[in-house]
Amino acid sequence: MPKTKTAYVCNQCGYETPRWLGRCPECGEWNTLVEQTAVPAAPAKAAKRPAGTGAVALPLGDIPEDGQLRASTGIGELDRVLGGGVVEGSLVLVGGDPGIGKSTLLLQASASLAAGGGRVLYVTGEESARQVKMRAQRLGLSAQGLYVLAENAMDSLQERTESLAPAYMVVDSIQTMYKPDLASAPGSVSQVRESAAVLMRMAKTTGCAVFLVGHVTKEGAIAGPRVLEHMVDAVLYFEGDRQHEYRVLRAVKNRFGSVNELGIFQMSDRGMAEVPNPSELLLAARARDVAGSAVCCAVEGTRPMLVDVQALVAQTAYGNPRRTTNGFDAGRLALLLAVLEKRARLPLYNQDVYINVAGGLALTEPAADLPLCAAVASALRDIPTPADWAMMGEVGLAGEVRAIGQAERRLAECLRLGFTTCVLPRENVRRLRAPDGLKLYGVDTLAEALAILLG
Repeated sequence: MPKTKTAYVCNQCGYETPRWLGRCPECGEWNTLVEQTAVPAAPAKAAKRPAGTGAVALPLGDIPEDGQLRASTGIGELDRVLGGGVVEGSLVLVGGDPGIGKSTLLLQASASLAAGGGRVLYVTGEESARQVKMRAQRLGLSAQGLYVLAENAMDSLQERTESLAPAYMVVDSIQTMYKPDLASAPGSVSQVRESAAVLMRMAKTTGCAVFLVGHVTKEGAIAGPRVLEHMVDAVLYFEGDRQHEYRVLRAVKNRFGSVNELGIFQMSDRGMAEVPNPSELLLAARARDVAGSAVCCAVEGTRPMLVDVQALVAQTAYGNPRRTTNGFDAGRLALLLAVLEKRARLPLYNQDVYINVAGGLALTEPAADLPLCAAVASALRDIPTPADWAMMGEVGLAGEVRAIGQAERRLAECLRLGFTTCVLPRENVRRLRAPDGLKLYGVDTLAEALAILLG
């Protein structure tokens, strides 16, 4: 009988060492090495044919093109994040907190794909087939063309997949799958890595699009080795508070589309409902005629969205003022506050500053600089900005306001939601024509913009 072997494996990068270490030499993370006991597999008989797919090398120009690579999931917001739909033979990893709605969204997408004529296999490793049926009935989903398999062993899953030949497959979740020939427990580094490798080969050789549901750690990252994220074609994260009804689906990796796209959903008793007009949602509860609020038109991928940027400024009682931000980079905030104090002569050295982006979004693009500066100046002077004004622009260290991209698309969104005036860089105003019903103010400096907004 082969002897057991004990090794320590990093659950972040998969590095293996025969002894325990406090810090992983590969990724540098602390306390990530876990003990695993493995039994070496018995030597197998020589294979009659070489392993692999048997593919031959082809010149790039001779590779045939497929005119229909994508299929719609029937959920527009999910298609947007995927880059236009599901790509044949792709491997997609969907992560998020427990109860955020991952299984519900993928079950809805599976039913829609099955209704479109594709055979879908939903593999559940955490629930029974009866539980999946009960959820489908609660959501009012059709069962035509949708197959459910309650299985954890990869060998059995491969056999069922070969006999069924599905066009799409959902594995819920990858942490529950295991290979019987490995001695480690399900959810361990080796099991997750090997199970994902089997599913990846299956997707690439058969053309079946595979969705993997992944658990997340307390830090919000996918549980298991980081190599899992490198193996898949796309990584999608579900964000949001389980106590609230709105969810954000964001792509952090996508080989078939942009990673800047995001989808917004509303959790209801009928499952995940799309929010096709997020601007109205994000501005629905905006307080008007209140100091410290400014409307920014941000662009996420191809979608312009109006967002309420809020600021609260209060005199500090301590030597070091606080800088707290939610939805905006803390380093960028410190930089803009220094520009406000130096270039716009605003005394912020003895003020606590709190920033919040309403709706739970995270603004990363430079066009949000000018709205944030306007919100801080409005809160400091206790002068509200006009309720029907929007603003956008990048602020430099010299206090200049620089041009931004996709200005015409932003202005069209502002006009659609009833805004009458926009403040934006003068360079953008020179290049475009103002839409009918929308007045534009072009500014060169931050001080000039604050003088227009606050008087």
